Amino acid sequence: MGRWTRRDFLQRTCCTAAAGLAAVNFNRFGVMNALAQSSSDYKALVCVFLFGGNDANNLVVPISTSGYATYQKGRSVLALPQNQLLPINPPSAGAPFGFHPRFKNVQSLFNSQQLAVLANVGTLIAPTTAAQVQKGQGTVPMNLYSHADQQTQMQTASFEQVGTTGWAGRVADNLQGVYPANFPTIISLAGSNIFCEGLQIRSIEASGDPTQPLNGFYGSNDDNNRLSALQSLLTFDTGLSLIQAASNTTTNAIQDSKTLAAALATGKTLATQFPANSYLASQLQQVAQIIAVRGALGIQRQIFFVHLDNFDTHSDQLPQQDSLFADLDSSLGAFYQATKELGVQSQVTTFTLSDFCRTLEPDSTSGSDHAWGSHHLIMGAAVAGGDFYGSFPNLTLGGPDDATGEGRWVPTTSLDQYAATMAQWFGVAAADLPTIFPNLSNFTNPTLNMLSANGAARVARARIG
Repeated sequence: MGRWTRRDFLQRTCCTAAAGLAAVNFNRFGVMNALAQSSSDYKALVCVFLFGGNDANNLVVPISTSGYATYQKGRSVLALPQNQLLPINPPSAGAPFGFHPRFKNVQSLFNSQQLAVLANVGTLIAPTTAAQVQKGQGTVPMNLYSHADQQTQMQTASFEQVGTTGWAGRVADNLQGVYPANFPTIISLAGSNIFCEGLQIRSIEASGDPTQPLNGFYGSNDDNNRLSALQSLLTFDTGLSLIQAASNTTTNAIQDSKTLAAALATGKTLATQFPANSYLASQLQQVAQIIAVRGALGIQRQIFFVHLDNFDTHSDQLPQQDSLFADLDSSLGAFYQATKELGVQSQVTTFTLSDFCRTLEPDSTSGSDHAWGSHHLIMGAAVAGGDFYGSFPNLTLGGPDDATGEGRWVPTTSLDQYAATMAQWFGVAAADLPTIFPNLSNFTNPTLNMLSANGAARVARARIG
């Protein structure tokens, strides 16, 4: 094992501390109490983050004669053949579109109204036009087009300063009094990230198996001895608040991992087959297994964070994205089937996020550069699917939606609106949304009509401009 820095140590402990929350003891009485708390009022949000900046220009494409011609002219060598696109007919768009050829599961879910597309959404502070951006009049996020900054901003909804909490963490903070639990509301299977960080709640943030957040402390006798020694060290009262906080964090991490492992041991093996050799699929399979034991955990609200990497396609984009989209499509398809198997398809909403979109115009190495507004997928039986939300951009290079002349779309829907819609479905009161999403008051329509309250009834479809 290499040398650990303090940062490594804190990240590998994988949990954030929460004042006043004691570690859970999962004894037989705890199990009985947790099972008694199992509630039909269960909801989960599953964020699939596409790291690197997904080129959504090839995720969904206009296939009308004029629409495809404009797309093909701007995309040049990155244009997908029109006859290979998977056709869909979103009512609000007024014209046919096509998904990427790899999106067969996504197309099926869209056509059965279990999946929707939110067009041209991004880190938008206030309604802004391309003309305003070009004249330096629009208010834009700091360090726009930067990977690190835009990844953080998509996770924090803080666009003008560095965010210290994630919007998922703030949502969980808001609801902890309504849906109290002794087990973390948020679980990341993508390692440590700001998305999960709140001011009060604690989260499990693991790379891989969330029941084993500490590498080298499970399995062999040496590992077990090392764990025992660590636990003894953690009981020392040093009198130093920083060290004590880190010790509490590690103690919670160990206990939470044991609690989760014990709960998972009570669950049944899912019949749904997930794709083999897919890291995203394995993450989503673990999410499904954790959802399956929600009763044993005694929890009514859960937020999950998973990821797929390598979307920074500066060269040879078509073959790279073909492989990535094949993985994304099969993983999402399997996960939705697992939620159906568990009977929670109307209680679990899955959505994508990414750094940003990429330029419509290709670069000199058959790739694309960093851009802004992007298209995202929202999946679940509570979704008023089979349609587009937001406003699909005009794909003309230098056109009314292009900030730079290279196909960088100025968003017409803000991340705040996107996230607030899911937060409200999750249980956050409308009056509390502006405290979680600081730019929400800048928009006439704070939420979108793409999620129903209970999944049984479909809400009216609507576009926002």
